[in-house]
Amino acid sequence: MIKLFKNLVLFYVSFSLMALPIESLAAQKKSEKRVHTSQKTKLSKTGVSSRLRSKSSRVKRIHYKQRNAPAFTQSQYLAADRYDGSSMLQLASAKALIINQNTGEVVYAKNTNAPTPIASITKLMTAMVMLDAQLSLDETLTITEGDVDYLKGTSSRLKVGAELSRSDMLQLALMASENRAASALSRYYPGGRYAFIKAMNAKAIQLGMSNTTFLDSTGLNSGNVSTAEDLVKMVAAAYQYPEIRMASTSPSHEVYVNGHTYAVNFNNTNGLVRAGQWQIGLSKTGYISEAGRCLVMQAQIAGQPMIIVLLDSNGKMTRIGDANRVRKWMEYNSESNVTTTGQVDALKLKPPPNEERVGRIS
Repeated sequence: MIKLFKNLVLFYVSFSLMALPIESLAAQKKSEKRVHTSQKTKLSKTGVSSRLRSKSSRVKRIHYKQRNAPAFTQSQYLAADRYDGSSMLQLASAKALIINQNTGEVVYAKNTNAPTPIASITKLMTAMVMLDAQLSLDETLTITEGDVDYLKGTSSRLKVGAELSRSDMLQLALMASENRAASALSRYYPGGRYAFIKAMNAKAIQLGMSNTTFLDSTGLNSGNVSTAEDLVKMVAAAYQYPEIRMASTSPSHEVYVNGHTYAVNFNNTNGLVRAGQWQIGLSKTGYISEAGRCLVMQAQIAGQPMIIVLLDSNGKMTRIGDANRVRKWMEYNSESNVTTTGQVDALKLKPPPNEERVGRIS
């Protein structure tokens, strides 16, 4: 009996010694599996976190682009122009001419005889020819397919079928540079559009604008060309029409189209008019790619009536900046009576034949 018990004890001890390495190996494998799983989970979390950070980074970059500083507003641009008028007057416009309307004295001249497309500056001549015909300003004109711009593809808030008085059409053509309005004015002229363009060129000859040609009433045609010197004459003549002065210097104008109960508002294309910081007697802007940015004005500067012609300016604000530099230079030098172009003789403006209406400009 004792011998049997000893044999059982020996068998148990031997079995335990054999099982110990197996359990140890199993435990080791289980531990390694936990470590592997833990590492895999960690790597997976790291990858997700990395992807999230990457996505977050991309979102931030897009967000950053959306928050780029906006372009200068007009008032900011004017405030940012530090020129005080004490140094030499230099303008960025490719062609420019500034003269005293009363004396014809040239204050500034640059490429004054270089022919160039004049874009919507054309509409000043359109207005004069229409007013010279003494047509009823109350007559209703209708926008038709013939007034749609298929040359440049410009848009308009005057839809085909819109009806407005000739007075409103004139207002929108001059103030808001509305092309369909200018087109309608020429189409309703006695003899039609062909007769109107002929009258425009006849008027240019009458005013002594020897380097000027008109091919349409809107200025969309780049064949409408002139020079800074010729445009000074045209501005001086247009200034004699009260209707042109009033229409071109209105900050905004509302019209009721086709009897609608709500008004459609149009704004002046000249920011200087809208700002109200100048004494402007006449204004017209213009732009097509061939002409660049253009601006002509009659304005009181340093107590003097001045005619300003700025042509072929690059950038939307260049012509405004040039006009402000002219004003600052003149105000700074108003007492000394200096000019930037002392070698240029005074420009003599040829008066229109209707002396009673327009007066004489010498």
